[in-house]
Amino acid sequence: QVQLVESGGDSVQVGGSLRLSCAASGDTRTSLCMGWFRQNTGNEREGVATLSPTGGEMYRDSVKGRFRIARDDRKNTLYLHMNTLKPEDTAIYYCVAVARPYCYTWSSFDYWGQGTEVIVSS
Repeated sequence: QVQLVESGGDSVQVGGSLRLSCAASGDTRTSLCMGWFRQNTGNEREGVATLSPTGGEMYRDSVKGRFRIARDDRKNTLYLHMNTLKPEDTAIYYCVAVARPYCYTWSSFDYWGQGTEVIVSS
């Protein structure tokens, strides 16, 4: 079992930057694909970025070149660096994880955090 706790969400103006953090605890001594999803009011959750145990990265098209996923294994923490923020980035962002050694799909994530809210004002 893995527990995930997000932090770092805030209100920011268009063009600003934020860094989201996800602290992982529990059974983290396994090969985990980890990533970030987001959900805006009235919409379905959508995958934002994933990071495989070997460092492979995947991003949805709308955030490529603006967002960067990273992790610090010593701190058991996953990050999402968000730059050039746009109003459409407004959402609750969720940290996710699943016990598999690759991240070639947006589906089948077993572990979810509680979410942290990002608001981008135009």
